[in-house]
Amino acid sequence: MARHPLLLVPPSEGKAAGGSRAARPGSFDLALAGPRSAVLAELANVLAAGGGPSSASVLGVRGELLDRALESTSRLVDGTAPVLPAWKRYTGVVWAGLDPATLDAADRRRLLVPSGLYGMTTAGDPVADYRLKLLVPLGRLGRLSNFWRPALTASLVERARGRVVIDLLPAEHAHALDLDVVARSSRVVRVRFESANGTRAVGHEAKSAKGRLARMLLDGGLDGVGGFEFEGWRAALEGDVVTVVAPVR
Repeated sequence: MARHPLLLVPPSEGKAAGGSRAARPGSFDLALAGPRSAVLAELANVLAAGGGPSSASVLGVRGELLDRALESTSRLVDGTAPVLPAWKRYTGVVWAGLDPATLDAADRRRLLVPSGLYGMTTAGDPVADYRLKLLVPLGRLGRLSNFWRPALTASLVERARGRVVIDLLPAEHAHALDLDVVARSSRVVRVRFESANGTRAVGHEAKSAKGRLARMLLDGGLDGVGGFEFEGWRAALEGDVVTVVAPVR
């Protein structure tokens, strides 16, 4: 069990464009169909309000990125949005470190990705081009992390029962799950990234280290944590906490 954990990883702001119509359903399509429909209904209301400040606030972008986001959202609402597997759609630093093109399909299914639009997908599930953060308040649904929390927690409990779950999520995404509930039926291991002085480590280098650590965990499980090293970043496992410490600069 310890060598085949499930990993909770964030989506990325950077996303590849394009895609095709979905050839198969995603892993959580049935379980999350209801809340996904509710999110799409509220996004339809955003579109009805036009491309003004409200749309920019909800979608989290402006200018040309807003134009792309509005077009993508319109296609989501009318059901014509092209999709790519999540591992191809997400292009951020963490995903670069994961190098998902070299993973097999079974390992991609062990990467679980919370998001404002889908709630949860695996890295192998079809994902449209979208902009929607979990911290955003969306119409009658309120803040999306609060809206998704009950359904995502229940889905993860079902998926992870009896397995190890490794939490590599930033706070925005972690808030969409109650991992204390998940821990009643699964071992939950949390990962912390710290600077050399013990404060929380953030930024590009921390994201790179997170991606590399996630790949190591997929390949070897928790057994290899003590041997992890990436550009001076090192990790240690104590109980159910992995601490990854930045090098001294």
